[in-house]
Amino acid sequence: MSAHPLLESTSVGDLRRYLDTVGTVFRVFDRQDSGCVSYGVAVDAERWFVKTSTTPPARRALGRAVTFHAAVRHPVIIGLRARFVARAEPVLVYPWVDGVLLHHATVDRGLPRRDPASAWSRFRRLPVTQVEAAMDAIFDAHLAVDRAGFVASDLYDGCFLYDFKRRLMRLLDFDEFRPGPFVATEPPCGSSRFMAPEEVLGGTFDRRTTVFTLGRAARLLLDPATTRRPGGGPLASSRSCTGRPGPTRPTGTPTSATSSRPGAPPRREPGVGRASARMGA
Repeated sequence: MSAHPLLESTSVGDLRRYLDTVGTVFRVFDRQDSGCVSYGVAVDAERWFVKTSTTPPARRALGRAVTFHAAVRHPVIIGLRARFVARAEPVLVYPWVDGVLLHHATVDRGLPRRDPASAWSRFRRLPVTQVEAAMDAIFDAHLAVDRAGFVASDLYDGCFLYDFKRRLMRLLDFDEFRPGPFVATEPPCGSSRFMAPEEVLGGTFDRRTTVFTLGRAARLLLDPATTRRPGGGPLASSRSCTGRPGPTRPTGTPTSATSSRPGAPPRREPGVGRASARMGA
């Protein structure tokens, strides 16, 4: 029996040429702001998501993804199936999963979240029970992340792949997740809508970072009216994965994740209580 061209390869030359030789490329994702290029590839009756790097930061990120997937398994997390090298660049192979990313981060920004046709807007118009079920899937996956000792970083709606027909949530893109606690040494990567204070201002990432980010996700995805930050300013939406300056501290955002003024009771975003209780934070 011949070796599988994606699952059993070790080293190839030009990746796109190789993929065209062994299968049919039906999607190309080459406008990402992460420094990665990905392909949807059909080989016989199977479809695969093949991802590679084009910059040194992206190369390091894919190395982190390999470490993450070796440690974390969960039905909601789309797992790594194989890896090989193409002209010294890492290549990661995942199963292709049907669905729509709630936000597609590209260098030209893509479809605005507020556009009624965007996946983000469509998702937030779903019945609350369906959104809660999707959030439960996200929470359950992060229990596995926490048990493995990893901390969320760059977790945002571009990691959420939702199948509107089957009402299923899957998660992808764990390139920035790392064993915690840790201090980031590179510019922040992600959407400032979802960032914990330490992601914006710098500091130690630990399991509280994961809980805060999950709380932000619950707030943003469960509340259809969340289009403006408390105080009247628009929600921040900057994203940086290429060494450009990251987001600055939003006006009016407290430095603490738990309180907006000295002596005030802890601030709880919708969903954060459930996440923190289940993770023991």
